[in-house]
Amino acid sequence: MKLYFVRHGKTEWNLESRYQGAGGDSELLPESYKQMDQLGEYLKDVKFSHAYSSPIKRARITAYRVIQHFHRKPQLSLWNRFEEFHLGKMEGKKFDDVKKQFPQSFDNFRNHPEKYDADEIGGESFNDVISRMQYAIKRVVNENDNEDNVIIFSHGAALNALINSLLGVEIKDLRKRGGLANTSTTILETTDGGKSFALVSWNNTEYLTKKTDKTDVI
Repeated sequence: MKLYFVRHGKTEWNLESRYQGAGGDSELLPESYKQMDQLGEYLKDVKFSHAYSSPIKRARITAYRVIQHFHRKPQLSLWNRFEEFHLGKMEGKKFDDVKKQFPQSFDNFRNHPEKYDADEIGGESFNDVISRMQYAIKRVVNENDNEDNVIIFSHGAALNALINSLLGVEIKDLRKRGGLANTSTTILETTDGGKSFALVSWNNTEYLTKKTDKTDVI
């Protein structure tokens, strides 16, 4: 089974370098729709047994837009377990402002996830997010056949934590592989019913005509 993980299209808050978690949802940029179309064309010949998405608007719209290009359109299920981190007091704030107001939380969230204390900002910890998302992945694997392809639309920080955790990466090392760009695709494969996963492709954006910049990646 191959699991295709897609990060949503770029939004206004992404462009403005603002924290955008489960409690915030700015508009997708006009050019993001072109990028979704490019991804849809890239994947249109892949047979997916099912599609899943975070119900948050930016992910949900990305899912619907991409799937419209597929020759065989899978059923789409919206699951809140695929939402982004709940970011509490950081929600909607610019990165530089959070760095001033919550310097320790800012640094740990980015650079030392094992030290991140979500209580300070009233949000979710890395363990919280990994736990809820891994539960969803177990359901996905159980609900589909061993030879199936499934596609999951979600969010940058949450996907980074989930995918690395499925690969056995410790929380302290979650950032070492790098970030995930908007409208990127990462593929994992499991051959043992979800007991273990292998990385097939990380943060693929070869189908996009735009050049990636720092506001695209988290």
